[in-house]
Amino acid sequence: MPAPPRFSANLVRSESLTPQVRRLVFAQRNPGPLTFAPGQWVNLLLPLEGGAAPLRRAYSIASPPSADGTFELAITRVEGGPGSNFLHALAVGSTLEVEGPQGFFTRAPSFASPTLFVATGTGFTPLRSMLLAAAAAGNTTRTHLVLGVRHEEDLLYREEIDALAVQQPWFTRTFTLSRPGTSWGGARGYVQEHVREALTTLAAHGEPHVFACGLQRMVSAVRELVRKDLEFPRERMHAERFD
Repeated sequence: MPAPPRFSANLVRSESLTPQVRRLVFAQRNPGPLTFAPGQWVNLLLPLEGGAAPLRRAYSIASPPSADGTFELAITRVEGGPGSNFLHALAVGSTLEVEGPQGFFTRAPSFASPTLFVATGTGFTPLRSMLLAAAAAGNTTRTHLVLGVRHEEDLLYREEIDALAVQQPWFTRTFTLSRPGTSWGGARGYVQEHVREALTTLAAHGEPHVFACGLQRMVSAVRELVRKDLEFPRERMHAERFD
């Protein structure tokens, strides 16, 4: 297998999405836009002090393909994690080497089957790329997102998701909290607890596909429900895990 392409990218924007997640927007330095399929990921090569070689860290691209050559990542800060701490402190204007894009967990903007997106935390990032690419292409395929986090302040891209649900009648969403506060009026529990109901609604519009992304425990639970309990064929269940 040939090595993935490598290029340089400048950090052009850095801002907080949640208390633990930072949004980083990079601009490719070489001419032309970064060509990738929604859902793919890149490796960042981090030149940590004292390291014999750059530290590689893989992150899904959170933005849709763009003609201006920029791409967005959402980085969760891990306690004691050298990679995430380095990136949270990275100054705008800094340059990193990047490898990619890579990965087969993708969804074309023209995808025509009803779709259920299931994610926890930054597992939403490749699904965001898919969702925004479809919206930009004018795709009106019925789509529902179930996004789960622990606390309300952990909901990343919440305002954007809410706005899209208002603007686009084909898109609906469920936010669910595993550790909700007393003031939370939305769904509660783990994402897999809301999959069956969402798929029942989507089935009125055709044979739905499921795209799930997050930690292995969640992905395995959703796959078990969809494949074994609901008897979905293999080709209608798509998943990627982060651990």
